[in-house]
Amino acid sequence: MPLITSPGPLRRQRGFLNPNIAKFIGLSILGLAIAGALLVVYALIFINPRLPSLDLITDYRPKVPLRIWSEDKVLLGEFGEEKRSLVKLDDIPADMKNAVLAIEDYRFYQHGGIDYIGIARALAADVLRGSASQGASTITMQVARNVFLTKEKTISRKLYEVLLANKIENALTKDQILEVYMNQIYLGQRAFGFAAAARTYFGKDLKDVTLAEAAMLAGLPKAPSAYNPIVNPKRAHIRQQYILQRMLDVGFITQAQYDQAAKEELKVRAPGSQYTVHAEYVNEMVRQMVYAQYKEDTYTQGFNVYTTVNAADQQAAYLAVRKGVMDYDRRHGYRGPEETVELPSNAEERAAAIDDVMDDHPDNDDILAAVVVAAGPKQIDAVLRSGDKITIKGDALRFVANALSEKAKKEVRIQPGSLVRVMQDAKQNWQIVQLPQVEAALVSVVPQDGSIRALVGGFDFTQNNFNHVTQAWRQPGSTFKPFIYSAALEKGFAPASIVNDAPVSYPAGPGQPNWEPKDDETPAGPMTVRTALQKSVNLVAIRTLDNIGVPYAKDFITATYGFDPDKVPPYLPMALGAGQTNPLQLSAAYSVFANGGYRIQPYLISRITDARGKELSKADPLVVGSGAPRVMAERNSYMMTNLLKSVAQRGTGARSNSIGRTDLAGKTGTTNEAFDGWFAGYQRTLATVVWMGYDQPKSLGGMEFGAQLALPIWTDYMAKALKGVPQFDQPVPDGIRFIDGEPYYDNFTPENGLVTNVGVTVVDAISNFFGWTPSQSPSSPAGGQPMPNAPGTQSGSPPPATSSPGARAPNEASRRFLESTNQGH
Repeated sequence: MPLITSPGPLRRQRGFLNPNIAKFIGLSILGLAIAGALLVVYALIFINPRLPSLDLITDYRPKVPLRIWSEDKVLLGEFGEEKRSLVKLDDIPADMKNAVLAIEDYRFYQHGGIDYIGIARALAADVLRGSASQGASTITMQVARNVFLTKEKTISRKLYEVLLANKIENALTKDQILEVYMNQIYLGQRAFGFAAAARTYFGKDLKDVTLAEAAMLAGLPKAPSAYNPIVNPKRAHIRQQYILQRMLDVGFITQAQYDQAAKEELKVRAPGSQYTVHAEYVNEMVRQMVYAQYKEDTYTQGFNVYTTVNAADQQAAYLAVRKGVMDYDRRHGYRGPEETVELPSNAEERAAAIDDVMDDHPDNDDILAAVVVAAGPKQIDAVLRSGDKITIKGDALRFVANALSEKAKKEVRIQPGSLVRVMQDAKQNWQIVQLPQVEAALVSVVPQDGSIRALVGGFDFTQNNFNHVTQAWRQPGSTFKPFIYSAALEKGFAPASIVNDAPVSYPAGPGQPNWEPKDDETPAGPMTVRTALQKSVNLVAIRTLDNIGVPYAKDFITATYGFDPDKVPPYLPMALGAGQTNPLQLSAAYSVFANGGYRIQPYLISRITDARGKELSKADPLVVGSGAPRVMAERNSYMMTNLLKSVAQRGTGARSNSIGRTDLAGKTGTTNEAFDGWFAGYQRTLATVVWMGYDQPKSLGGMEFGAQLALPIWTDYMAKALKGVPQFDQPVPDGIRFIDGEPYYDNFTPENGLVTNVGVTVVDAISNFFGWTPSQSPSSPAGGQPMPNAPGTQSGSPPPATSSPGARAPNEASRRFLESTNQGH
C-alpha cells in the first residue's frame, strides 16, 4: 500500500506575477487611465475653447518681403526680416515634396494629424537607446507649433499642439496643410519656406532644383543652423545622403535616381549672391521710394515692385563698369597687398590664421581674396577662401613684377602671408588684381519715355553704397558743350559757322588777373563749329558763348534741357562745363537730342502690386507724342545729332566705331585736371551716360581723358544693349536746308542772317589758309624760316578735308570766310 503523505506548501510557477505586483500594475494602469481621462476633460473644458482661430492658416498672410523685379520679370532683390516666396503646392516639384515627406512624415497622407504608429515606433527606439533620440511630430503638428505656438517643451504646450493638429486636420485638406508647411517652415539664412531657401542656397527657382538639391533643402527643418550648407557643408552633405537613402527606402525614388543624386556635386551660393543680376543700386533706390510711401509695411506685406530695368542690359552695364574700372586701375600700377600676416609652421595653426585674415576681407564678386603661401619672381602659390590652392605664373605676374622684387618696399612687397586679390581671365587663368579706389557709374534711359533700362551707381555696392548716378554732383566738362551750340543754333549759328581758335583774354573783375582759358592743344586758328565740337576745342566754345550771351544761353539751356538753374554758373566757364550735374540728369538732357526735342522724366518703377497680385500703383510717364512737352524745335535736335555723330565717328568719340553702327552720337568730357571723365551718347532708342572719378576729387592722371576713361565702358555696354536694334536713319525735318552738304536753318543761310564767323579777321583767315599759327604774322614767320605749308615749301602740307558731309578743314573754312567777309556778323 503506497505511502500517502500530505501535501506541503505550493511552489509558485515561473512567469506568474506576484499578486502585489499585479495589483500595482493594475492600479497604475487605472491611474493612468483616470489621469488620461482627466487630461482629456481638462483639454476639452479648458484648452479647446482657448485654441486660437485658424484664420492665420485659412487666410494665410505671413510676413512677406518687398520683392523687386526687372521689366522682364527677373528677380533683382528682396528686403525684409524674413525671406519668403509663397508657392502653390502644385508648383512645388514632386522630388521636393517627397524629400520632405520621407524625412519628416512619410505617413502624412495616412494619419489624422497624430501618427500613433510613429509615436509607438519613436518610443520603442527611445527605450532601446535609453534616450530620447526620435521625435514623433507630424507635419500637421509642426504647422500648429510653427504658426501658433512657442517651442517651449512643456506638457501644456504639447497638449495645445495635439489639439491644434486635430483642429487643423478637420479644417484643411492634406494638400492645404502641406502647402502651408512648405511655405512657413524656417530654413536658415532668414529664409522661410522652400522657395525662398532654393533662391538663398542655390540661386534658382524652386521648380528648377534637382533631386540632390531637394534632399539638401529637406534636411534643413530639423536644425537649420546645424545643416546649413553654407555654414556647415559637411554636416549638410551627410544629412542629404541620409535623406536620399530614406527616399529610396520608402519607394519615392529608384535606385538609378538615388545613384545619380548621391554623386551630384552641389554648388551652394555665397551669402548675398543669390540673384543672377547685379542690381544693388537699383534695389536700394526702389526700397527708398517704396518706404517713403508705405513705411514699415514695405518689409512685411509682400509688395512686388516691377522696375523698368532690363535684366540683360543691367548685367551688361554692371560688367562694363567693372571692366572699365579694372582696366583703369591696371594702367596705374599695383599698390601692394591689402594685409600681410605671419603664417605659423603648424598646419592647423596656419589654416586658422588664413581663415582669420580672410574673415576681414570678403570676396568681391569674381574678385577673390587669397593668401600667398609661397612667392617668387616667377611663381606665386596662394590659398582661396574655399581652401583651394592656386598657382600664378608667367605673364599673369607682369602686373605685380615690382612687388615680387627683393628691392620692393615692405608695404608693397608680396610675400608669404600677404593677402592679395585674384580673378580668372577669359581663359580661366588666375591673375593678381586689386580692389580699385576709383569709382564709375552708368545710367541708360529710353529717350521716348524716360524708363531707366540700366543703372550702376558704383563699382560695388557692398564696398561703397553711395549712388553716383543720382548723388554725385560733378562738373560735366565738355559734355556740356553741345548745349552751348544748341543755344547758338537759335541765334544764327550753323555747323559751318567759323569761330577763331586763338588765345583770348577776359577781364575777371576788379583786382583779379584776366581769365585766359586754354586748350590741351595749340590753338589752330579759324575752324568750323563742326570741327571744334569734334575736337572738343575750348576756345571756340567760349567765343561762341560770349557771342550769344551768357544770360540767354543759361535761360535756354536750363529751360530746354532741365538742368538746375542754381547749378549752371552765369559766366563764360559755363561753356567748359563749370557747373554741376549728375549722370541721371545728363541722360535726360541728352534724351532731348535723341527723341527729337521732347523733355522726358527718367523713372524706375513701372508698377507695384501686393502679395496677391493686386495692382497698387502704376507709372504714368511723359511719353513722346503723348504728354511729353516739346521744349526744342525738331530741327535743332536734328542738327545737334548731325554734329554729335561727327564726334562719335571722327572726333574724340571715334572709339564708338567699334560697335559698327553709324547712328550713334555723343560727346566726351574731361574736367579740369582730369578730376572727372565722361561720355554721354545715344542712339535713337537709348541714351547712356558714363562717369568715372574719385569720391574725393583728385586727378585721374595727366594722360587720362573721357575717351579713355568713360567711352570704353559706354561702348562695351551699348554694343550689347543695341544688339538686334535696327539702324535708325533720322529723316530731315522741316526748316533744314543743305548747302554743299552742310545743314542750315532755312532762315539762317550764308545769304540770309547766318553767323558766318566769330573772332576772325582777314589776317587770321589768310594766316589759316597758308597754315600759319595765330601767333605768327605773314611778315615774320617763326624763327625766320619759311612759313609752314606756304606755297613753294616742303615743310608740310595742309590737313585734308574730312569725309563727313560738309565738314571742312580750317583752310577750306578760311577760304569760304574770305568769300563772305561782307555777309557775316
